[in-house]
Amino acid sequence: MEFYILIGVISLVSWLVSQRLKNKFTYYSKIRLQNGLSGREIAQKMLADNGIYDVKVISTPGQLTDHYNPINKTVNLSESVYNQANASAAAVAAHECGHAVQHATAYEWLTMRSKLVPVVGISSKFSQWLVIGGLILGAASGNTGIGFTIAVIGLGMMAIATLFSFVTLPVEYDASNRALAWLKTNNMLTNSEQDGAKDALKWAARTYLVAALSSLAMLLYWGLRVLGNRD
Repeated sequence: MEFYILIGVISLVSWLVSQRLKNKFTYYSKIRLQNGLSGREIAQKMLADNGIYDVKVISTPGQLTDHYNPINKTVNLSESVYNQANASAAAVAAHECGHAVQHATAYEWLTMRSKLVPVVGISSKFSQWLVIGGLILGAASGNTGIGFTIAVIGLGMMAIATLFSFVTLPVEYDASNRALAWLKTNNMLTNSEQDGAKDALKWAARTYLVAALSSLAMLLYWGLRVLGNRD
């Protein structure tokens, strides 16, 4: 029952923050930029101003699917961001370019995050199953220790995923700070547009914060279940 309550609370908080983020981006997407620049043009200008000429700005399907791909060096903007000239589009485009700047300057947190990606891709799929399977096996096999060992391995993998979530936080906050600083320094937005961009990115960052805290809560829950049952 405790597990389902925890899952319910995490899901509810995540949903509320996600809905708030969508509402914010919808609201600020109605604030058309006075300079008339689309998200694509904002991104291209920010990259050029930072001396980055080997990164392409491309359009990607979906909503809030924007991301920077360090492998092929592309800033991927959702169709609404790529084509539109509003505060939301400017905020997202500049934020993703902030990741490109991080990559170009070898920002340490982004480097660490990139190294964790392959490991997290595996651990996130199997960690919880290993923990649950270890607990079941431990209960069935008595004091052989096999179940405990499997559960601890699962906890280790879960810890890596949690570490990844927290390493992501400075990466995302720094990208937003770079974006907002560039937009303001270069007078790309009016004061009201700048405030809108800042508010939109603030809520985007909170989705990562909720994800990190949720991951930590799950790790602590299963850690207590595994280690707390150990004689």
